[in-house]
Amino acid sequence: MTHRNAPLTVEGRRRLVERCRTRPIAHVAAEMGVSRACASKWVNRYRSHGELGLEDRSSTPHHQLTATPPEVLALIEELRRTHKWSAARTAFELAQAGTPTSRRTVNRHLPEIGINRRRFIDPNGESKRQPRKIHARRPGHMIHVDVRKVGRIPDGGGWRAHGRGSDQAKAVNRRKKTERGGYVYLHSAIDGCSRLAYPEALPDEKAITAIAFLHRARAWLAAHGITRIERIVTDNGACYRAESFTRALLGARHQPIAPYTPGHNGKVERYNRILAEEFLYARTWTSKAQRTHLLGRWIVHYNYHRPHTVLGNQPPAARLPGLETGCSHLLGSRVQRGQALDTPIATTMRSFCIRSSAPLNLSREVTC
Repeated sequence: MTHRNAPLTVEGRRRLVERCRTRPIAHVAAEMGVSRACASKWVNRYRSHGELGLEDRSSTPHHQLTATPPEVLALIEELRRTHKWSAARTAFELAQAGTPTSRRTVNRHLPEIGINRRRFIDPNGESKRQPRKIHARRPGHMIHVDVRKVGRIPDGGGWRAHGRGSDQAKAVNRRKKTERGGYVYLHSAIDGCSRLAYPEALPDEKAITAIAFLHRARAWLAAHGITRIERIVTDNGACYRAESFTRALLGARHQPIAPYTPGHNGKVERYNRILAEEFLYARTWTSKAQRTHLLGRWIVHYNYHRPHTVLGNQPPAARLPGLETGCSHLLGSRVQRGQALDTPIATTMRSFCIRSSAPLNLSREVTC
């Protein structure tokens, strides 16, 4: 494919050849803004191959000294089709047979052959492994915890507010190393059954910070009726691998996901995507304090108003038993108004529900 700065396209090369029939090559090359060698190249290709010689050619060399031999490629395909082995197992068997080949090499050639997926090998197109969904049977069965790093916003706004190369952006870049913006760490806890979320903006992701966040999240979930937590699902971050974090689970089972498998913690990963699309990058922020303050209001919208398809277009709070009566003014038409508000959960929720006079701020910003 012709690059954007190329002076000649296929049609331009055709015109160059036509002009060179009656005029000197040097004159035509200067007229069309190319060198004489370039013009001679296209004229000679046209004389040798005709119209096909004016087409773009691949820049791949004809011969590669380090290319995988064809017999090795045939052996890789045979082992894959016969035994359906993975790339690692295929590389191991090749090494045992006296043909050492790395796993990366096998992985690179399988898509080229067209047999990198199991469904490409089986005659009926079926896969050996069937995907299984992770279901939380009840509120508190699985609490998904994760950390998302977002950049700090300087007072007055950064380059997103004023543009790259602006005076404000340059002033931020000129700050001393000790005054760099760094990151804000958004710790989040999601109930796998109801999708109820509790976030906090904290200055780091150390184990002591994650433990303190977990205790506050446990108290907040208890106020929402989730008094028993059975499993806490996390990734393999350093703060979650600490022994002190495991001791702070208070009887809950710690379930780290398989390495490099974020889908096992998919509920909180999906929440992080919603958080980014609908809050973090949905508008331009002018300061870190402004974003932190409005995070509390947005999470109320997420928990009490935003419909979720997996919940039947109901907000997460609608799935918690007893919570809908205590926050009927938040759920709006989704629950029946006029119900009793003297339940234990309703009494506790009065301090958490958003009101026009005192908006809720669930995030806790800690100054570095």
